[in-house]
Amino acid sequence: MSTHTHTEERHITSNKTYIIVWAALMVMTAITVYVSYINFGMLNIVIALVVASIKASIVALYFMHLKIEDSITWVFALFPLTLLALLIAMTMTDMFTRTVVP
Repeated sequence: MSTHTHTEERHITSNKTYIIVWAALMVMTAITVYVSYINFGMLNIVIALVVASIKASIVALYFMHLKIEDSITWVFALFPLTLLALLIAMTMTDMFTRTVVP
């Protein structure tokens, strides 16, 4: 039988917080749908991705409880995003430095 030396803290999130988060997600979904009907050209994709990123951040912070986690959990959560940014940056560097061969 093992004993644990650390105390486990319980974090209870109120129903009011979940309702506010749900309302924010619904508003951002409505913004995404509204923007899809307006022609902003190439900005439609940018706006949709920004709103989707904000929504994903809210879900991670509140529903996955990252807001109350310790720093090592943040490292494991942000590491894949860093790799994604690196992958996108390297792809963009390749795309913008190519020359057109006739």
